[in-house]
Amino acid sequence: MTTNELIALISIIVAVVVVGGGAALVITRGRRQLPPAPPTREIDQPDGTTPISPDPEVPAEPEPAEADHGTAVDTLERPEAPQGRLVRLRARLAKSQGSLGKGLLAVLGRSTLDDAAWEEIEDTLLAADVGVGATDELVANLRTKLRVEGVTDPEVAKAALRAELVRLVDPTLDRSLSSAGADGRPGVVLVVGVNGTGKTTTVGRLARVLVADEKTVVLGAADTFRAAAADQLQTWGERVGVPTVRGPEGGDPASVGFESVQRGIADGADVVLVDTAGRLHTKSGLMDELGKVKRVIEKQAPVTEVLLVIDATTGQNGLTQARVFGEVVDVTGIVLTKLDGTAKGGIVIAVQRELGVPVKFVGLGEGADDLAPFDADEFVDALLS
Repeated sequence: MTTNELIALISIIVAVVVVGGGAALVITRGRRQLPPAPPTREIDQPDGTTPISPDPEVPAEPEPAEADHGTAVDTLERPEAPQGRLVRLRARLAKSQGSLGKGLLAVLGRSTLDDAAWEEIEDTLLAADVGVGATDELVANLRTKLRVEGVTDPEVAKAALRAELVRLVDPTLDRSLSSAGADGRPGVVLVVGVNGTGKTTTVGRLARVLVADEKTVVLGAADTFRAAAADQLQTWGERVGVPTVRGPEGGDPASVGFESVQRGIADGADVVLVDTAGRLHTKSGLMDELGKVKRVIEKQAPVTEVLLVIDATTGQNGLTQARVFGEVVDVTGIVLTKLDGTAKGGIVIAVQRELGVPVKFVGLGEGADDLAPFDADEFVDALLS
């Protein structure tokens, strides 16, 4: 073997040793780095405090049952609490009813109140649908008070006007919804009124008020003349997780009312809300049928509340409706809708005096939660704002 061959052999042996040693070192270090793997398991089960994403090759395990349940709950709307609606009452009413308050306050702000001024006050009240009797009473009382006390300060006169209006609206009336049943049966609220007043919408909004108050509710679609009404009511119910009982189009509304209360009893519901068909108060046959609906329902449970829905923009015509419905089904409360438009605030006073029952709710707008409990002081302040 030559010297060159010997040198080449030695070089090969050295290279093999070096490469083998390096590989062994890499393997050894790799093995020594394997134990830190547990942090991967920590990532798989985070405690919520570490903003580290799981390794892309080891995705976090999903939890189908909890995810599905959460999605179902999120699809249900959470209605605004009833008290929250009162916050918006004054702003909504003040915006639409300002003409009455401004008209009265403008006259009372004059330095002298002569006969012409008092006639102007009377005209303003009558134009606002307060009614003849209530207008005469308010003007007589206010005129006497200002004369006897020698009031000349416009602010004092305005305060006297407010006091008289509050007295006429009567804050002592019980405006709570009679929705509590007895003997384990649900309370039954029957909602009535003529076509176009917003009964179905009122029932849906009322369901939201009750759900927000943590009541369990069953809806009864007893307006069997219009399939659209039943569909609309069912949609309202689905939005807050409330079941709707409905019958075939053109079916017996009394039967639907009966089955609705039956379902409410079976489910242990707190309240059953029954929507009835809009009917002309001048049609005696339809009004008699409404009486039948109430009688049939009461074979299951007493009707605890009969709410008459009146469109506030109809003015004195609403009083005629109130009178006829009151004779048929013993109305216990009034819902005034569309008080956000061109309605005249005085209808509240007139309808209460006509029926002797309180306005319990007012519709303030087009929103789902725009049904507010009526408050006498807030209403008068809105008129005068």
